[in-house]
Amino acid sequence: MMKNVIFRAGAVSALLTLAGCASSPGGIYVPIGGGDQATAPPPPKTTSEPATSSETTVWRKSELPEESAPAPVPRETTTPSYRDAGESLSPAALSLVNEAEGYLQRGDTSSAISRLERAQRIAPRSAEVYFKLSEAYVANDQLGTAEQFTLKGLSVAGNDTRLQRAGWMLLADIRRARGNVAGADQAEARASAL
Repeated sequence: MMKNVIFRAGAVSALLTLAGCASSPGGIYVPIGGGDQATAPPPPKTTSEPATSSETTVWRKSELPEESAPAPVPRETTTPSYRDAGESLSPAALSLVNEAEGYLQRGDTSSAISRLERAQRIAPRSAEVYFKLSEAYVANDQLGTAEQFTLKGLSVAGNDTRLQRAGWMLLADIRRARGNVAGADQAEARASAL
């Protein structure tokens, strides 16, 4: 019984000691020679006497010199995340689009889609590529996918009214083919408003 009391008293004493360390009035303990660079104390002033290894300065948080807050940096005006115009086609992407057009004319929609997907990887911000992909999927009777590519093309068309008008008209045709007459009318209204 006596051993349990001594053990409990020792355990309580150890917990109180640990709790006292955690709530010391000096603030956060900063170890010597380590820690964050932002809170590191300034180097001690040098004197004509060489420092010995036993001489070290221990800084408490309350003793650190106050640093003035850095002046706010004015924000530079940045360009918006969208572009004013769609990406122009590189020669490689344009060549793939032309090849795909030939395949579409011959009725080989899978080869056309393959070429257009490669062109899309080369020029991912080109509305023309997305609209051509949409046309290829319409020819392949995949109207849901065609509508999605048309919407993506409209999102990257920027303020190019010619591209936007073509995209809205394409979307109207696709929606009408899917039986969405109200959506087709809305798309045509958007095209005529441009």
